[in-house]
Amino acid sequence: MPAAEGPLVVGVDTSTQSTKALVVDVATGRVVASGQAPHTVTSGAGRESDPRQWWDALCEALRQCGEPAHEAAAVSIGGQQHGLVTLDAQGEPVRPALLWNDVRSAPQGRRLIEELGGAKFWAERTGSVPAASFTVTKWAWLAEHEPEAVRATKAVRLPHDYLTERLTGEGTTDRGDASGTGWWASGTEAYDEEILAHVGLDPALLPRVVRPGEVAGTVRDSHDLPFSKGTLVACGTGDNAAAALGLGVRPGTPVMSLGTSGTVYAVSRHRPADPSGTVAGFADARGDWLPLACTLNCTLAVDRVANLLGLDREAVEPGPGVTLLPFLDGERTPNLPRSSGLLHGLRHDTTGGQLLQAAYDGAVHSLLGALDLVLGEDDEDTDPSAPLLLIGGGARGTAWQQTVRRLSGRPVQVPEARELVALGAAAQAAGLLTGEDPAAVARRWDTAAGPVLEAVERDEETLARIAGVLSDAAPLLERTPDTE
Repeated sequence: MPAAEGPLVVGVDTSTQSTKALVVDVATGRVVASGQAPHTVTSGAGRESDPRQWWDALCEALRQCGEPAHEAAAVSIGGQQHGLVTLDAQGEPVRPALLWNDVRSAPQGRRLIEELGGAKFWAERTGSVPAASFTVTKWAWLAEHEPEAVRATKAVRLPHDYLTERLTGEGTTDRGDASGTGWWASGTEAYDEEILAHVGLDPALLPRVVRPGEVAGTVRDSHDLPFSKGTLVACGTGDNAAAALGLGVRPGTPVMSLGTSGTVYAVSRHRPADPSGTVAGFADARGDWLPLACTLNCTLAVDRVANLLGLDREAVEPGPGVTLLPFLDGERTPNLPRSSGLLHGLRHDTTGGQLLQAAYDGAVHSLLGALDLVLGEDDEDTDPSAPLLLIGGGARGTAWQQTVRRLSGRPVQVPEARELVALGAAAQAAGLLTGEDPAAVARRWDTAAGPVLEAVERDEETLARIAGVLSDAAPLLERTPDTE
């Protein structure tokens, strides 16, 4: 392997299922070493993980990176958003973290909207309307169901904050991840004292919000990682903001991420505020904004349908008339947290491959409807002919690519770079060393380069059929399951 041309940095992605680490050459963007280790998530009514697993996974991922990790001059951590991490006076978890896809707090979310000014108040104050995924609703759920855990909590963190603090010894976060809590005011870019008082959360328990480009701290003496004492630590950010950095996205460029959840977003110069709650008005990691819509059900749901049918995930077949709404974990866009999956149009001649294609269609339909709203937030920078950047674990799947292409009617570009969240974190770390805008670093690394699939005529018939089923089935989808 050729020697690095510039200093080395480490970018980390601590996601729902695993932690990945990349050692990257700042001069060229070349990945010098990488590592990955899993962690577990509970099943059933809740979705929880022990934060200490994240640390153990980070240690193992960096061990796999070998000697290059020892040479890193800076590190940054990107992580899954919204998760509620509660720590005691010794910095140990009070209980497992409540993750973004834990929807038990849906009732608390509805109550918070009603009790504090309605959806318009929340959208104007925080940029978003609190859904079950947001940290503020999880804190309200915890206060209601586990008051002893709340009393024992001496610090509240997000997943990436937890790891950053274990590196530096100081509680910090960034504006991108803070904007997904529901208690950070996007207009003033500060914690909202009225909201915090309403949910009974002392602002002294929250981390300091580090400005873009500011050093969060340095690696302290006591740790289990291969970094030298004094290695610079960037503030990190949430996974979607990190991926936007990793792509070097310019305002108005649409991005669709196909992972456990599906997200669509675009960088905007304008602060978003959607009172419908579909578009979350997140901040990005640079100083702009990242209007974003998220679906709970994406690759994991489609893979589950494939498994139920005993099919490979690529074994799709065309066929008219069958509609599958793969809302296996409830849904966030549309906002149906208690919904379950729904199949309509089944016939004697319906094949398994057609059912699987219908699952893809149902997932992509939700994402494209959300994308229209995201891009509507920033018309002046939007180019309808620009390729849709397709990223995430599903982006390299032919069935996903062709479904997005057919239902969007847009050209689709699939960046060749992998692990964009970790690359974005690495670009942020590199910016500390060079003084560059991290998005400019990523563009210099040419991370968005990849094949472009030409546009095809949009499948209006399938889009209209799915929309009709979704509308007609609303009473069923909104009904509370008997099992709860």
